[in-house]
Amino acid sequence: MRKILAFAALAALALAGGNAVFSPAEAQMGKIAENLPVFNDKGELEQPVNFRQWVFIGSPLTPNGLNNGEAGFPEYHNVYVQPAAFAHYRKTGQWPEGTMMVKELQLVKQGDYPDGSRDEASGRGYFPAAVNGIDVSVKDSKRFGETQGWGFFNFGHHAPPYAKTAAAAPAEVCAACHIASAHEDMVFVDFYKPILTPLPTN
Repeated sequence: MRKILAFAALAALALAGGNAVFSPAEAQMGKIAENLPVFNDKGELEQPVNFRQWVFIGSPLTPNGLNNGEAGFPEYHNVYVQPAAFAHYRKTGQWPEGTMMVKELQLVKQGDYPDGSRDEASGRGYFPAAVNGIDVSVKDSKRFGETQGWGFFNFGHHAPPYAKTAAAAPAEVCAACHIASAHEDMVFVDFYKPILTPLPTN
């Protein structure tokens, strides 16, 4: 039975006043059956739903126009994380078990200049166009122990629709880059620090 059904049962037990025992992911996230990763019987991750309602933490861009037309990911990387994981990180500086980060790729509008930039009302620059793919990373230290606690999933690098489920990518496809270069806990947090850093209290 899918994990989401088990989580829902736990939630019902809690509401009924039962002595439910929650998984580490549920305990750390501070939520029950809400925005947690769901895996099918094959171990494939189900595509997260309503992720655009999560916390948007940033949108790095490495356009083709600045990379000799050969950028690995020339789109905007619009990155979203569950509200509970975001709150936990801002409070503790640690990503909890069950964290999901969704990277929705968004094309850059066709440029007017050799560097790929174009003129718009706000000035010359790079501007977003159609969405073009979804990647998801999941923190689950037991399931992904061989890749430092994170699994990486690709639901399609193209225009929608995307696959409904995805198997974890081989380590050399995504995890290796994060292991070698990520700033903190397999995440390129320096790209999102202004949003991830708590505001001063006084």
